[in-house]
Amino acid sequence: MNLRPLSLDDRLCVTEYLRRFPPEISELTFTNLYAWRRTRPIWTDTFKESLIFFAETKTGLVVLGNPVGPVSLAEVFREYGGRIRGADRFPKAMLADLPLPPGATVVEDRDNGDYAYRREELATLAGRNFTKKRNHINQCLAAYPCRYEIITPETVPECLEMQDRWCAARDCRAEPGLCGEYQAIEETLRRYHEFGLTGGAIRIGGVIEAFTVGEPLNPSTAVCHFEKAMPRFQGLGQLINQWFARNNLAGFTYVNREQDLGIPGLRRAKESYYPDHLVEKVRIILPGSDMEKPDKQQRCD
Repeated sequence: MNLRPLSLDDRLCVTEYLRRFPPEISELTFTNLYAWRRTRPIWTDTFKESLIFFAETKTGLVVLGNPVGPVSLAEVFREYGGRIRGADRFPKAMLADLPLPPGATVVEDRDNGDYAYRREELATLAGRNFTKKRNHINQCLAAYPCRYEIITPETVPECLEMQDRWCAARDCRAEPGLCGEYQAIEETLRRYHEFGLTGGAIRIGGVIEAFTVGEPLNPSTAVCHFEKAMPRFQGLGQLINQWFARNNLAGFTYVNREQDLGIPGLRRAKESYYPDHLVEKVRIILPGSDMEKPDKQQRCD
């Protein structure tokens, strides 16, 4: 093993691997890996012309997601042997014909399945399924002078200020998950231009009261990393969701809005938008391992 902690110096290398081998799971963007590294430390290694990510857990290292490149997970297990505990967030679709070590256990990971939506449906909210969403948006537009704009490096400080206000309203310091998310959002926004992200914000009375940030995941899919709306404006969350899909993501067929982490309210919110499909994931536990349950990180809702 020649493990090294993920750093900013890895960005171009990681981005090139992901361009050549486009991922399906939301974890595999440099933004996601780097922004959450304080909550989930990430290590990397290369093996057989492939890039492998390892997440540091309380019981040891696990492969995070699928290897990026031609090597199979079975080959990775054979190479790294007892030095790793298994694999986390592995795409279920890649399990077919994958020979696993004797005694390995595969566990469904519903809480970390990614919700993938048709972009056009998010942008138009047409049809009976979205009547309530349209009503919330119309009420918001009738009550507040909302104006949408693309986030630029110049407006990032205002988004950071709004995130401070959002956290004060939600008492982020009292919730470890929200505290970790705050760090990830701050890291993402401060690197917004450097990472080539796309984002949108809504101003009400000249003040940014909602923002969202995403980027391409693969040629047909964009991923939404974060979405925040000040809670006192009813319907603002539905509005930023729609306007972002309409104005920033027109070149994509799908939008991956990440996981619900088993949080009941988050699951209801994601299911209420009628996903096209779920990018299913599993955990693979090697014999003798005691992989703990993944941390519940607050994500895009």
